[in-house]
Amino acid sequence: MIMRKLTQQVVCDYDDPVAETKSGKVRGQIVEGAYQFRGIKYAQAKRFHFPEEVCWEGTKEAFNYGYCCPEPTTPVPVDAYLDPHFYYPQDEDCLYLNIWTPTLDKDAKKPVMVWFHGGGWFMGSGVEIYSYDGENLSAFGDVVVVSLNHRLNILGFMDLSAYGEEYKYSANCGLADLVQSLKWVQENIANFGGDPGNVTIMGQSGGGAKVLSMLQTPAADGLFHKAVMQSGGPTGGPSDKEARLEFTDRVVKYLGLTKETIKEIETIDWYDLADAYLAVNAEMMKEKKRVNWGPQYDGDYYYGHPLVYGFREESKQIPIIGSSVIAEFTSNALRNQFGGDKNAYTEEETRKYIGEKYGEDKVDAIVEAFKKAYPEKKLADVLYLDTMLRKGYREFLTKRAALPGAAPCYNCLLTFESPYKNGSLAWHNLDEAFMFHNADYIEAAYIPGVTEKLQDQMAGAWVAFAKTGNPNHDLIPEWKAVTPEEVPTLLFDKECRLGVDHDKELLELLPGMSLFG
Repeated sequence: MIMRKLTQQVVCDYDDPVAETKSGKVRGQIVEGAYQFRGIKYAQAKRFHFPEEVCWEGTKEAFNYGYCCPEPTTPVPVDAYLDPHFYYPQDEDCLYLNIWTPTLDKDAKKPVMVWFHGGGWFMGSGVEIYSYDGENLSAFGDVVVVSLNHRLNILGFMDLSAYGEEYKYSANCGLADLVQSLKWVQENIANFGGDPGNVTIMGQSGGGAKVLSMLQTPAADGLFHKAVMQSGGPTGGPSDKEARLEFTDRVVKYLGLTKETIKEIETIDWYDLADAYLAVNAEMMKEKKRVNWGPQYDGDYYYGHPLVYGFREESKQIPIIGSSVIAEFTSNALRNQFGGDKNAYTEEETRKYIGEKYGEDKVDAIVEAFKKAYPEKKLADVLYLDTMLRKGYREFLTKRAALPGAAPCYNCLLTFESPYKNGSLAWHNLDEAFMFHNADYIEAAYIPGVTEKLQDQMAGAWVAFAKTGNPNHDLIPEWKAVTPEEVPTLLFDKECRLGVDHDKELLELLPGMSLFG
């Protein structure tokens, strides 16, 4: 077990530390010389309406995290040991953010790194995963770190537009919350030592998709200057507007409401609304009608996924990092369809499994291409590669790089193998521990000397990018930008290296497996 200091000296007086915001004053804490503010309310909102500014009198205490968005169901991780979670109280009053900063000097102008949490657009919070804690990243990088909560699932994305003009944008309320949080940062972060002219947004999984959505949302223009998408966002399909409208109609009917009485949906008890969601969702799933919650293309507030609806010219000046991990949800740490210790498979056994998974006619070509792409890896690792996100980032970044005058794009892949189960390929969420400089939270991935070095390399790249728009620093090989013709990929591992189209041939041989493939 990794030993961590669990208790730190906390200083908090009535007048120190206190910061001024446009909404009112907030009192935080000084933790070993740095500043923390938890649960600052950045907006308020009526159900199914866009957020509005909030204000208060006097000084509000910012000691506790704010409420998380309610979830109709809260799934428990497959293996919480790999990805420790922290569950916090839920309430619709959930528009809160947290700040970690080395200084409250208004002239310090530290880079600002804003974190959008994962959980799709359906669940999660800015504090749900232990790795999200911003204290270590702030201290390591001398930066201001912000995390936040916003409306999710039906509260953030149910389309009530057919029920009246006031609900015209209800399908994008959760997206508007993100915009409002960035607006709050612009207006207030200087009082927390941050530079409103140097804001980087970053997110993983659903958070990566949220980062991408800001690039496609005109209301977010000018509110951020760099973007990091991790294990989410590059793939996207057309809007499922018809399915969402049908879902809404069924929910309204289930609740006994009509177009004339629809206003009541704003005030009915959350649990009644959740019951309606669960019942309608079960019905539609039986009918094979899946509704994917998230922002909805309308050509007005949200311009849709760029690979479907096109890249916006207005955001092409934003530098981007596109990052994923080698095995995502297919990691043998999470599930092993072939059983046993993958690192004990003989080559003959591995070739047999490759044939079962990808087809006998492809075995020789896949083996040759994998050994070329990853000469340092065991052949059995080919059985657990994520291909959907990996292919998605290649397509997204090369097309983005092809835009005339576009800012640089960078690609990386966490190829690290942990000692868990005698060797487990990097799983979905593991990258957060390294880039947040919180790798000591993940016992299953700890290797003495290696873990510390890797988090310095990965967090160092994120911080360098936040500061300059270029992720290069002294601890990693030269990291080249993506071009329309090739994809240089920084492979973060026990020994980092740059691969230029290293897996292009391999990916052409493998199907674009789903996340759970």
